[in-house]
Amino acid sequence: FAEVVVLVIDAAIPFEKQDLQIADLVLREGRALVIAVNKWDAIEDKDTAALRIKEAARDHLAQAPGAPLVFLSALTGRNIEKLMPAVISVYIDWNARVKTHDLNEWLKTATERHPPPAARGRRIKLRYIAQTKTRPPTFVAQCTNAPELPASYRRLFGRVT
Repeated sequence: FAEVVVLVIDAAIPFEKQDLQIADLVLREGRALVIAVNKWDAIEDKDTAALRIKEAARDHLAQAPGAPLVFLSALTGRNIEKLMPAVISVYIDWNARVKTHDLNEWLKTATERHPPPAARGRRIKLRYIAQTKTRPPTFVAQCTNAPELPASYRRLFGRVT
């Protein structure tokens, strides 16, 4: 599981600058990320804290959407058993290859629900998507008028040509 990194953060002071720098480095190096939120035993209002930490992860780690958060306590051992299943799940996802047919069915449904905007009066048409590699999973989409495709679509589809 050398492709998976577990980043341990403090539940009381999550996502400090150093945590974010390490997470960014992990992702730039092409590794999968699992976030272990340690010292969970010291948190009193767990529901509120969990919500706050999930929102912070979404806001500060937009480049790692869906990175699992495992709330645990190294001191008491609470939820330690949840860490390896998260690592295994991320490892499987990181190494998965999605069939081109399935990707294109997804692309068709996604663009029907949320069509790309028109650029200079011409509709951008996403035609085709394929997975070019795993670790990290990388996708290439082909479309008309690619330079005009908004950044939000580029993040969603990977490289666009």
